[in-house]
Amino acid sequence: MGQRLTWNDFEDLGIMLLERFPDVEPLNVRFTDLHLWVCDLDDFDDDPKASTEGKLEAIQMAWLEEWQDEHD
Repeated sequence: MGQRLTWNDFEDLGIMLLERFPDVEPLNVRFTDLHLWVCDLDDFDDDPKASTEGKLEAIQMAWLEEWQDEHD
């Protein structure tokens, strides 16, 4: 993607998580792990402390939507 992503780029982060973890069902991921995985993405460039439960949930739901599209 090349752009620098933040906690608010839910859809882009969801796509990147699907690409990195194609066999992981998003609803089985704890928020603590999700936080670490997002921070570890190459294009992610935001303050790790700026995440919130709401932002993590939005990322998880975007990832879930992409995951369901792949597994239907």
